Amino acid sequence: MSEIYRSEAGARLLRERYLTTLEHWPVENEQFRVPTREGETFVIASGPATAPALVLLHGSGGNSAQWIGSIPELATHFRVYAVDMIGEPGLSAPSRPPMDSDRYAVWLDAVLDFLELEQVRIMGISLGGWLALDYATRRPGRVERLALSCPSGIGRQKKGVLLKALLLNPLGRWGRRKSVTGVLGSGLSTMQPAVAAEIIEQVMLVAENYRYRMDELPVFDDDALRRLTMPVHVLVGELDVMVDSAETKRRLDGAVPHATVRLLPGVGHFIPAQRAELEFLTSVIQGEQHA
Repeated sequence: MSEIYRSEAGARLLRERYLTTLEHWPVENEQFRVPTREGETFVIASGPATAPALVLLHGSGGNSAQWIGSIPELATHFRVYAVDMIGEPGLSAPSRPPMDSDRYAVWLDAVLDFLELEQVRIMGISLGGWLALDYATRRPGRVERLALSCPSGIGRQKKGVLLKALLLNPLGRWGRRKSVTGVLGSGLSTMQPAVAAEIIEQVMLVAENYRYRMDELPVFDDDALRRLTMPVHVLVGELDVMVDSAETKRRLDGAVPHATVRLLPGVGHFIPAQRAELEFLTSVIQGEQHA
């Protein structure tokens, strides 16, 4: 049994649920299994082969199904590569190299090289935002644009949410649901109730069968952040219970003054898709067309 799952049955359940979701991928796609030193990596490619490349990196406890609602529109503008991150409950290897090493950058190098991608735009959520930052600070020449939502690794990680989860989890499914909705925050209220309920149920299913990373993520120092010379767009929720969003904005404003950082009032860690992200990602394309 892989150590990232609580049981073989749980691993099988999550895998089967994911495979069923992939059967309903909303656009035509190609699927790749990319060999790397960290093990096989699963990638879903959608959109015109000649369009600019956009790499998607999902959040902790997730997989590429996290993007399924955004894919139809993104794929009209980009050749979109949704990557299942290693060590997460997708179809990639369960490998979890040390976060304070360069092994994630080397891993993503291997994925991009296999796909023959010299330069890419990257869109990342939460842990995927951390991975995108790690890669962009180490390989700035390969990243054209960076669009991040509630990224880890800049503002302080908050510990109170873990304590609250420990107190609520013994209360059974009600307590776990309360814990999950507290982490995700008010962003769910902007969605259709059925969609929000589906998201909550999926997160609970993952929490019951998967072992989240418990190590504190490395924080990027100012020197590293200054290496983000590409255009950067960041969304953070004012009420995020996992990351100090105000500190994220303050540090980016100081070290990456060209970045656009939006602190969304009344929003927690879960940030629904924002139109501004697509506008940011596509503006370079329009500029290039007129060059």
